[in-house]
Amino acid sequence: MAKQSTVFVCSNCGNESSKWFGKCPACNEWNTCYEEKLTTKSSGGKSNSKRVVSPVKLNEVKKQDIVRTSTGFTELDRVLGGGLVKGALTLVGGEPGIGKSTLILQICDKVKGEGKVLYISGEESADQIKIRADRLGINNDDIVFLGETDIDIIQDAILQINPKLVIIDSIQTMYSDEITSGPGSVSQVREITSRIMKMCKQEAITTIIIGHVTKDGNIAGPRVLEHMVDTVLYLEGERYFSYRILRGVKNRFGSTNEIGMFEMKDVGMCEIDNPSSVLLSERNENTAGSIVVASMEGTRPILVELQALTTTSVFGMARRTANGIDYNRLTLLIAVLEKRAGLPLGNQDVYLNIVGGIRINEPALDLGIVLAASSSFRNIAVPNDTIAIGEVGLTGEVRSVNMIEKRLKEAEKLGFKKCIIPESNKKLLKDEYKLDIIGVKNILEAMKCLGLK
Repeated sequence: MAKQSTVFVCSNCGNESSKWFGKCPACNEWNTCYEEKLTTKSSGGKSNSKRVVSPVKLNEVKKQDIVRTSTGFTELDRVLGGGLVKGALTLVGGEPGIGKSTLILQICDKVKGEGKVLYISGEESADQIKIRADRLGINNDDIVFLGETDIDIIQDAILQINPKLVIIDSIQTMYSDEITSGPGSVSQVREITSRIMKMCKQEAITTIIIGHVTKDGNIAGPRVLEHMVDTVLYLEGERYFSYRILRGVKNRFGSTNEIGMFEMKDVGMCEIDNPSSVLLSERNENTAGSIVVASMEGTRPILVELQALTTTSVFGMARRTANGIDYNRLTLLIAVLEKRAGLPLGNQDVYLNIVGGIRINEPALDLGIVLAASSSFRNIAVPNDTIAIGEVGLTGEVRSVNMIEKRLKEAEKLGFKKCIIPESNKKLLKDEYKLDIIGVKNILEAMKCLGLK
């Protein structure tokens, strides 16, 4: 006989409580509590036998080789650390229409010859998937489609077909009859993910699940979902730009914070081998407020163009707008310019943009932001063959950054002639470069190098 119980669950972290709460005691978020009815099966007075597990010495554990399968995309393989790992559970998240299903469907085609691929969709019918597959030119006889949302039926199908790769689109549409709450709830998502993870580990089946994101950009559902899976990938990009960035935020089989860059075309996702040259291809010459900076995304250096615009404010309070970087970081650097460099920006509207619609949060962009804003305010163009790298402190000092050698080699490869870097980084350089490397200690020295002070 089934028993019903009521629990109160936090939609942010999944914390459960027997009483209602206004503020979650686990994550301290307000107004995230909702009531959920759970149905549990009675044991009928019988004792449940549990298997006995004995701990083992770590030194006696035999190391097993990681078996990987290439996705057919060099960019995606880099983010994953070399390819899809056998028996691993990967979560792919992104905004609606960003291209998650398109990318996954292309992966299904590129693993042709590796075994059967089971594509499970709870959102689209077989006809809709077929239309997209024809548009992308996909022709793989090993792809099997299943339109189902019941996890029990899905598990039976997986065990019967025994595929090489399983795709679940999306995790928020799946449900279990054992839980009375609706699909997409915290309990449903947690239960479904747990059962999928257990099955893919036991049967050594590579599984990719697609997840929706909230308006804040996080995976919808409990945060425990990201902790349960082996790899978490985010597909990012602006709606009106064709470029897409696949960012790895968690990877148990490789490094994190690696990115892969794609371009959305009518034939699907096309990988970009050299993102720096693409992002700088339409840069104008001798334009005030424009400068190139070098960012590190994982182990890859990427050169992007920063554009700044300063205009006299017509309102009582000056505006600051940032697109692609943290807004608070921009306001901080403007305050440093006013205090340490004496630029009267208090009555100036300041707008900053990273060209290409990508977002970067690395502090090595600080020096470029300062120089771009100064260039726009002075109306003096920064030479097109100049690049800036460095973190700026509150006292105006330029601090060192990591992986300076890779950044300089990328700038040298793309034909830049001058590079402004922190003095502490210049002292530690061992290799010789064709670049004219200028070391600076503070923002005043950097501005004097470009005639902005």
